Amino acid sequence: MSHTALLTIAVAGVVTLLLLILRAKVQPFVALVVVSVGVALAAGVPAADLVKTIEDGMGATLGHIATIIALGAMIGRIIELSGGAHAFAHSLIEKFGSRRTPLALTVAGFVLGIPVFFEVGLIILMPIAYGVARASRKPLLIYALPMGAAMLTVHAFLPPHPGAVAVAATIGASQGLMLLLGIPVTAVVALLGYFVSRRLTRREYPMDPVVYAEVYGEPEAGDGGGSAPASVADGHGTAVLTKPAPSETDVRPPSFGMVLALIVTPILLILLGTIGQNALAEGSTLRAVLTVLGAPMVALLIDVALCGWFLGARRGWDRARIAEVMGSALPPVAMVILVAGAGGVFGKVLVASGIGDAIADVLDRTGLPVLVLGFLTALALRAAQGSATVALITTAGILTPLLHRADLSTGQLSLVALAMGAGALALSHINDAGFWMFTKLAGLDVAAGLRTWTVLTTVMGCAGFALTAALWPLV
Repeated sequence: MSHTALLTIAVAGVVTLLLLILRAKVQPFVALVVVSVGVALAAGVPAADLVKTIEDGMGATLGHIATIIALGAMIGRIIELSGGAHAFAHSLIEKFGSRRTPLALTVAGFVLGIPVFFEVGLIILMPIAYGVARASRKPLLIYALPMGAAMLTVHAFLPPHPGAVAVAATIGASQGLMLLLGIPVTAVVALLGYFVSRRLTRREYPMDPVVYAEVYGEPEAGDGGGSAPASVADGHGTAVLTKPAPSETDVRPPSFGMVLALIVTPILLILLGTIGQNALAEGSTLRAVLTVLGAPMVALLIDVALCGWFLGARRGWDRARIAEVMGSALPPVAMVILVAGAGGVFGKVLVASGIGDAIADVLDRTGLPVLVLGFLTALALRAAQGSATVALITTAGILTPLLHRADLSTGQLSLVALAMGAGALALSHINDAGFWMFTKLAGLDVAAGLRTWTVLTTVMGCAGFALTAALWPLV
């Protein structure tokens, strides 16, 4: 089949995918599988090979990421239900002082965003922003905007978040190098977001009366207000405002140092494994030990055990309670894992059908560096369909043949993965559940959300790409 025909099929497949997700409101996992089957058949993949292609794509992807995402979710859930997230954020506010509370919440969003998914982190920290805004009588957006943007930055860029993990597995990047290079990049981006948000919040925006009453305790709150509403996603990925679950913290919240140590432990283990593989001689015992301990799955498994002991067993949870908390982390991420696997199927179909090579030829002829192509492709898909995770997974599938042809080093592939993360961070707008979640919790209308949240995430995404590009000559 000619390149033109293959490219036409690819474009038709992506357009169909967008229409199914955006217009028909089909669940992304189902939409990806349907489009993958349709593209495979249209591109001439033999019917006898179709099922095997789908199984190979799903298995290869989930073999890398399912365990990591599940373990990461368990860590976040234990930190959440033990009261560790609240204790950590309040400790930062005390350490930074009242004048720098927005910066303290930005740091809290960044650090807690590493083990905790964006949606969950926003639900955990938004009540704290509510309380600070109520006490200071300042606009909620001053505190909420940089905090939420910092969490979204980590979600788009770094493992163990699903998009970053899937990209690393698909293109062959190193999760250790992504953390080693990505943590400084995302820290700078989050700090930039803090300063940009200060400018964006100089003017006040209209605030939903119900949320205003919740935050500032006005009489029209009905029940006296005081507790912030939480937000969850319905079956179509739309943010829905609900009341928060009852707190499960006890009288002895975890200390700041304990929570920080548990968040940093898997990161340090993964980084040690990466350093050991690059600095120690092959065959050495120390290198072998660090390689095992630094494998993302092992590092996260160790941290789950540590969290279960220090945040659970030592604070009164019995084994049944610990198992229950760990189990409760899995249902919310099950669909995320399946979507990631379906994205792997789509990527496998692109390769098996020859579409990947056709796309690689076209992209190669543009003359654009692979770093730029990774950023622009993720940016376009993020703007078109909303989900950062789907944008990252689809971009990785599209660009993998080109990246393999370019014969890049592991470090360069890791920077390409970060560039994709920068594209997935930008342009969070009305087709993104995260946009609706933030604006509903902050009491913003659509226009105000576009002027603040969308502008800020786009500026931060572009800055993240610029920093990633600046590192390219160094790897």
